[in-house]
Amino acid sequence: MAKMRVEVVSTEEQIFSGEAEFLVAPAENGEIGIYPRHVPLLTRIKPGVLRVQVPGEAKEVLVAVSGGMMEVQPTLITVLADVAVRGDELDEARAQQAKKDAEEALKKATDDRDTANAHVALAAAIAELKTLEYLRRRAH
Repeated sequence: MAKMRVEVVSTEEQIFSGEAEFLVAPAENGEIGIYPRHVPLLTRIKPGVLRVQVPGEAKEVLVAVSGGMMEVQPTLITVLADVAVRGDELDEARAQQAKKDAEEALKKATDDRDTANAHVALAAAIAELKTLEYLRRRAH
C-alpha cells in the first residue's frame, strides 16, 4: 500500500513524525480523510482528534489538536497545531480541570489578550476531551 509522510508539530514541540497509510483530521467544515497521493490542500483544523494509521500497526496514533492549519501534498501532510497532545499522554481529570479553569478565565478576562489566552486553553482542553471520548467509543 502507498504511504505518505506525516509531520505534526505544535508551537512547543514535534508531536508525531512518520509514515502513514491514512489520516483523518478535524477540518473546519468537518472530518476529512487523506490517503497518499491526495490532491494538494490547505485547510484550517478545529479542536478534535487527529487519527493517523501507521503502516503495519493495528491501532491508530491519536493526537488531540486544539486547532491550527494542515497542508496536504501528495506524499506529505504537515499539521501545524496551536496545541497538540498525543493520545497516550491524555489525562481526563486534568483535561476536565483545564476546561473549568479556562471557562473561569474567560469569564474573568479583562482585555483581548486575556480573552485570547483563555480561548486557546479552552480549545486545548476540548480537544483532549474529544480525543478521550473517541477512545471510549472505540473501546466498546
